[in-house]
Amino acid sequence: MKRTALILGAGLGGLVAAEMLRKLLPASDRVIAVDRAERHFFPPSLLWLMVGDRKPEDFTRSLDRLIGRGVEFRHGDVTRIDPQRREVEVAGESLTADALVIALGAEYAPESIPGLAEAGLNLYTMEGATAIRDALARFPGGRIVVLTAAPLYKCPAAPYEAALLVDAFLHKHGLREKTAIDFFAAEPRPMFVTGPELGAAVRGMIEARGISYHPEHQVKEVDPAARRVTFTNGVTAEYDLLLYVPPHRAPAVVRDAGLTNEAGWIAVDRHTLQTQFDGVFAIGDITTIPLKMGRPLPKAGVFAHGQAEVVANNIAHAWTGKGAPRRFTGEGMCFIETGNGRAGIGKGDFYAEPTPQVKMRGPNLFWHAGKILYEKYWLYRRF
Repeated sequence: MKRTALILGAGLGGLVAAEMLRKLLPASDRVIAVDRAERHFFPPSLLWLMVGDRKPEDFTRSLDRLIGRGVEFRHGDVTRIDPQRREVEVAGESLTADALVIALGAEYAPESIPGLAEAGLNLYTMEGATAIRDALARFPGGRIVVLTAAPLYKCPAAPYEAALLVDAFLHKHGLREKTAIDFFAAEPRPMFVTGPELGAAVRGMIEARGISYHPEHQVKEVDPAARRVTFTNGVTAEYDLLLYVPPHRAPAVVRDAGLTNEAGWIAVDRHTLQTQFDGVFAIGDITTIPLKMGRPLPKAGVFAHGQAEVVANNIAHAWTGKGAPRRFTGEGMCFIETGNGRAGIGKGDFYAEPTPQVKMRGPNLFWHAGKILYEKYWLYRRF
């Protein structure tokens, strides 16, 4: 019996799911990956691009390379999803699947905050990181504001890493004494879900570098002409360079398909990643998994990777009878780049109750080398 596994999205989780399914399924079964982009990039490397330590071509690869691994690739926008029938429309082509894996990620909505997109530079896109690199190269000194526009966003360490890397860049170029850096966070503390201990450690690193930290400041609007940010609590901040993490939301095609819950994301079984629809799974940033502490599991590449392995294994087991079912256990880790050739690592059990159990090691040279090695491994292993 010939079956089809269809993966929507070829980011970190989608790539792992597609390649693992191709490895585990018989050659007669089809594995199809879909993405709106023609090229994949390794998201953590955007931070290094931002300060001139990478070029885009260093960490981007053509998704056509999937074809050489036996995965069919469709380039185009997903314009319709029928989860009950597992039917999808991509660039005018209709595809039907026996198993559907939704890995479309979160989309960015800076336009939902008046003036934000016009005034600032987005830390989370290739275009934004490249623009930050160019802006820093000509920056003469002044005030830099880094902000998170909403309390829930992917890669919880990334904006803090960005602030520390900018600080190191300015020191290297003799501009730090001419520059004030302010970090305005919509969240109560850094990396909130990891707990107060790790949050305090990250805040301590930020403040030890002379970066002013302002938690629980929800941005209301930005005036690009006046270079002024206004927060909902009435506080205002002037800036010469504004770097931001935008609000996130699920793509419209997912919302229109009736896949999202009241929080705006796809609810899944925390262990199997099964949605409410038979044979339809969701992984990575597009999902929401509530934790006992009252917050959802963070949106992070390490979780997308682990979830993809579980889903691919379980689809293959259901179709072939080989192996054994697996469960996603909520364990994960992330590097925390601090600049000056150093990084820390946070690692632990995010499903632990009543609160996640996460510990931090470093920062030091060892974990920075580990992050570089992981970047190289990912690009080599997947492409």
